[in-house]
Amino acid sequence: MTLRIVVDDLTGDATLRLIAAHLAGMHDLTPAESVHALDAGALADPAVTVWSAWHGEQLVGIGALKQLDAQRGELKSMRVDDRFRGTGAGRALLRHIVDAARQRGIRSLWLETGADEGFLPARRLYESEGFSLCGPFADYRPDPLSVFMTRVL
Repeated sequence: MTLRIVVDDLTGDATLRLIAAHLAGMHDLTPAESVHALDAGALADPAVTVWSAWHGEQLVGIGALKQLDAQRGELKSMRVDDRFRGTGAGRALLRHIVDAARQRGIRSLWLETGADEGFLPARRLYESEGFSLCGPFADYRPDPLSVFMTRVL
């Protein structure tokens, strides 16, 4: 599958629907106090860049990079539309964000994801792309429902 990955301005209906679906999915799997996913307003923060991946006119997925400081970035809002799961789209989007982080001079990437079995495919993807377990970072606190990972670039 050929993907076109672009910086997203968060104004398109398809993107906003996928962000809403992502948030709903996080709340379905995790109690509200342990959900760290960002809504469209928070993703519009100047410290965050959101990319969308397209196959033709169909939105395949989204992912974001939050600049924590000059050398650290946080992976946010990785979501592939259910219709495209298992196609390699998530891996392609993740690799695109890793490359963009390197180009910005970021030296390490960090992420928080869920500890529940529903997050296992995401954790396996991150592990296969060089992320390893770590403790909480930035403003996160220990949470048995969260898994923290990092990768040196």
